[in-house]
Amino acid sequence: MDRKKLVDQSIDYIMQHLDEGLSLDTISAQFYVSKYYFSRMFKEETGESVYAFIKRCKVDQSAIDMKLNPRKAITDIGLDYGYSSSNYSSVFRKHHDISPAMFKRSIPTHSMPVPFTPDRIVHFKTVEEYAAHTEIQELKDFLVIYERFIGNYSDIEKHWYHFLDKYNSFLNERTILIERFFNDPAITDLSQCICDICMTVEQDCDLDNVMLIRGGKWIVYHFDGEISDIFETLQGVFNVWLPQSGYNMAQRYGLNIYRHIERGNHSVVMDLCIPVL
Repeated sequence: MDRKKLVDQSIDYIMQHLDEGLSLDTISAQFYVSKYYFSRMFKEETGESVYAFIKRCKVDQSAIDMKLNPRKAITDIGLDYGYSSSNYSSVFRKHHDISPAMFKRSIPTHSMPVPFTPDRIVHFKTVEEYAAHTEIQELKDFLVIYERFIGNYSDIEKHWYHFLDKYNSFLNERTILIERFFNDPAITDLSQCICDICMTVEQDCDLDNVMLIRGGKWIVYHFDGEISDIFETLQGVFNVWLPQSGYNMAQRYGLNIYRHIERGNHSVVMDLCIPVL
């Protein structure tokens, strides 16, 4: 298997098993490679050791869980990721420079600065306003060509243009453009956010960078506006609507499905999708 694809698949595996006893041994065994080879390759491709990546993702995901489950005890969230109460607080504070309790109290529900442009403050809508644009849908599986980048989500637009130029020959009237995002840029360091840029492809595509995104039950928010406002909308859905909705996320990633793009004025019509149980 191509080393980049192997690392991509290992990241997917890690993200879906963060609440289990992950180790270098268990992950390398999952992909039938030497742990020494895998460790070196992972560090070369991501800039982080396997251990550091797992630890960071656990702490970041636990912070997301605090957003989505405001009534859940902090100690229980820590236990979900294998930490005792005191150990979790210490690890969380070291990573985020704030205690879990302070973080939970500071989760914004009315407004917040945009991490890409901190001088800009965005304001959230009400639960009812978000609900008016939201529905539950059953999404089919998507077979896609993808390219993964790790970095600032504000760079997604330029990566898209490069991607579309590169795979232009695969575009047709049935093509769907999709982003699969793993991180909350209000929590994860902007330089470490993971995103897959994807386009649907026919079954007979013989490229190496093809994967299946599973469908199922999804919350779908219908967005129509400027690209620069997507962050505000997603934060509102996650911080305001979802915690009150009664739904729980089923996967540790979301999808943005493009329906229409206006390059000239940087605006889009898209579905912001969150997998739920």
